[in-house]
Amino acid sequence: MFGITEQDLYLFNRGSSHHSYRFMGAHPIYWEGADGIRFAVWAPNAIEVAVVGDFNQWDGHHHKLSRVASSGVFVTFIPHLKVGTQYKYEILTKYNERIMKSDPYAFYSERRPNTASIVEGLPAFTWTDQNWYSQQSIKPSYEKAMLIYEVHAGSWKIKGKEDYYTYTELAQHLVPYAADWGYTHIELLPITEHPLDQSWGYQVVGFYSPTSRFGSPEQLKQLINECHRYHIGVILDWVPGHFCKDDHGLRSFDGTPIFEGADWKRAELPLWGTLSFDYSKHEVQSFLVSNAIYWLDQFHFDGLRVDAVASMLDLHMDKPPELHTLNADGGHINLHAIAFLHKLNETIFHYYPNALMLAEDSSSYASVTKPTYMGGLGFNYKWNMGWMNDMLKYMSLPPSTRTERHHLITFSIWYAFNENYVLPLSHDEVVHGKRSLLNKMWGNYEQKFAQLRLFYGYWMTHPGKKLLFMGSEWGQFDEWKDQEHLDWDVLKYDSHQKMHHYSKQLNWLYRNTPILWENEFDPSTFDWIDVNNAEQSVISFSRQSQSGVLVVFVNFSPHYYSPYRIGVPQKGIYTILLHSNELEYGGTTEHVQEEVHSESIGIHGREQSISIELPPFTFMLYTLHSGDTI
Repeated sequence: MFGITEQDLYLFNRGSSHHSYRFMGAHPIYWEGADGIRFAVWAPNAIEVAVVGDFNQWDGHHHKLSRVASSGVFVTFIPHLKVGTQYKYEILTKYNERIMKSDPYAFYSERRPNTASIVEGLPAFTWTDQNWYSQQSIKPSYEKAMLIYEVHAGSWKIKGKEDYYTYTELAQHLVPYAADWGYTHIELLPITEHPLDQSWGYQVVGFYSPTSRFGSPEQLKQLINECHRYHIGVILDWVPGHFCKDDHGLRSFDGTPIFEGADWKRAELPLWGTLSFDYSKHEVQSFLVSNAIYWLDQFHFDGLRVDAVASMLDLHMDKPPELHTLNADGGHINLHAIAFLHKLNETIFHYYPNALMLAEDSSSYASVTKPTYMGGLGFNYKWNMGWMNDMLKYMSLPPSTRTERHHLITFSIWYAFNENYVLPLSHDEVVHGKRSLLNKMWGNYEQKFAQLRLFYGYWMTHPGKKLLFMGSEWGQFDEWKDQEHLDWDVLKYDSHQKMHHYSKQLNWLYRNTPILWENEFDPSTFDWIDVNNAEQSVISFSRQSQSGVLVVFVNFSPHYYSPYRIGVPQKGIYTILLHSNELEYGGTTEHVQEEVHSESIGIHGREQSISIELPPFTFMLYTLHSGDTI
């Protein structure tokens, strides 16, 4: 009907439509001698559905949709209607109530607080990123550096209250900045349409609609095209776990719970005030899987960071006992969510083998990054929330108590190779009273900066890809304020300016040092030198690959250790790559030992060792400049 085939609807109803956005929603088409707009919406329990807008005075008596057999889909074609038309669906429910709903498949929406959908269609865009895609296919992401800059588009920079940078302006300012500072990817906090600014985009109402706060869908494509021109990948923070309850959205869409489950205990997510999707429904599967494909296909996103996977997996998570439900086996794992995630990842990698699928998962669920055929969930990366929580807890401790909590900085290596991890220092850790990363550090002003530098050094040399939230690169002192722009003004102060410089040096060191990311998920590339020096709060380890050998020394104490003897992997000359306490970074060390010759003095189970000066709160990275072959 109007170009929608029986096969389209059959696949949609089976949960096997991977591109349902091509026929659902509002599409400009030519039909029987006229240009116009075709509308298609899933409302299986509706009595009738009409399209309303300015073109018919928002009166549902004029443009009724026809039900297509038993598909639950209603369709119509309105000749002479144009792109840019505002519209909604007026639905007569089985309870004889008339409700107004935005289009679940709307490709563009009014700027909040207005809630109408806008006819946009799938217009052609002239992409110039073919070279980017060619480069991405040369080797898998596992064998590349990955340093992600996490960005909230509404507060990176703004011009005034609710006067945001547009997608075009972000392309002009954000992209060159990220490229200059060495980031390989930008991750955008959810830019799917959402009614409440303070939700940061995590309470979505328009899953197919880039928020109009920052401009048009075409401008978003321009931003991503520009990122690719600068050799920067783009990851979308994607939220398939829940949706907001606003009246114009998905909740009780046709007067009944079709996107959420009929069991309100299972549907309710009281912590967020939202509703969870019912993954057992085939049409919901088609809606969400197609949505993931849509962002990669139509907007050239390079991957998705899938939000709140732990909540999707656990029927009890963040719910009071009175809302607990059980699965068919009597447990609390959401079996339908697991099946959905399997389908999602299998589908994504079928169409986009080089895509990034990152699970934001705080659970202990096993094999999140294993392929589905091996019993895994099928993601290729997982956020390492355990490492993040342990490290931030440790860095806030007074040095006098760190000796008793030494395991917090070493335990992560015991499981570091069980999954393909990203080490996240994200927005969640610098908001709602948690303080900024700099202000989490123990001590006075100078000690905070020194410890943030050493913390970043350990983060960068610990196995795993990296993610840093905007503003953390210069040591923003205040926590993130989502209604204001970042505190760029602090860069006029020497300490923040030098921290900014240090971050840039560290980023490019990571990018240009393959030992830190070649085969990094192979446990043979990491070796503790001294893991047990809790008394002095010092750790040392080596990283190695076919490209060479690195040795890392980190002093988490306020004490100066000199001479400090440490075992090294082999005989040779060790050359400094980075010393976090140098004057140029805001430290106090004037003269750095550029080269250290190993000696035949056994320690830490090694035949060779070096003697160094180890200042307080300092990270040091050496490379084996010359020596015996590995």
